[in-house]
Amino acid sequence: MRLADTPAPVRAGGQAEAAVPAGQHQSADRRFDTALAAFAAGRDAVASGRDDLELEDWPAPRKLAPYAFALAATAYRDGEEAGTGKLVLLYDPNGQDGWTGAFRIVCHVHADVEEEMAADPLLGEVGWSWLTDALDLHAPGYAVPSGTVTREITEGFGSKSDEPPATAFELRASWCPAAGSREDGADIADIADELSGAVIAWCELLAAAAGLPAQGTVAIGSRPGHARAAGPGPGGRRRR
Repeated sequence: MRLADTPAPVRAGGQAEAAVPAGQHQSADRRFDTALAAFAAGRDAVASGRDDLELEDWPAPRKLAPYAFALAATAYRDGEEAGTGKLVLLYDPNGQDGWTGAFRIVCHVHADVEEEMAADPLLGEVGWSWLTDALDLHAPGYAVPSGTVTREITEGFGSKSDEPPATAFELRASWCPAAGSREDGADIADIADELSGAVIAWCELLAAAAGLPAQGTVAIGSRPGHARAAGPGPGGRRRR
């Protein structure tokens, strides 16, 4: 797994467009730095157990919160790209409507799947359970989860009419670390565990969607049942 050397967060007073009162900057910076360290611990934990995922820094969104940091991930199966994902950490010292505290996590996962799997009416429930089961295991304090599961079918026409249909799975979700509901400065150690766990859970979600073996197991053939996915099409790229 390739990890970025240094984080590239968006901070208040810099690239972020939302404003934080000047008197809060120092305290907010410390809390956000602690959150970033927790994110790094989570991806280090994944790196110690997987060599089929590559993580790297990704440009953080500038308008969602005063502080933000993002990771991107690529999953590889048999040396071919099998799925991608994004994970965004948002921090607003003042909180936002719908948040339980000052932090919100946003994730996205996309993977090619077999046509049979894309047509399964239970795909949405199964895909959502990949996320919630992983969060229950690694970040059980999460709150107010929200998201969607989309099945994609791409068909070619004209000069592309000979190309077989491509089917894919996409999940978008967000949630709050419940431990982040207090702003007294004492809860950041608690929320750190939830943030580390969120990174691990996101990687497990991506691995499941991309047809990778569970951490610590060996892949034998195709995934059974709902866990089976097709390999990448002609546009899939090999691992670097």
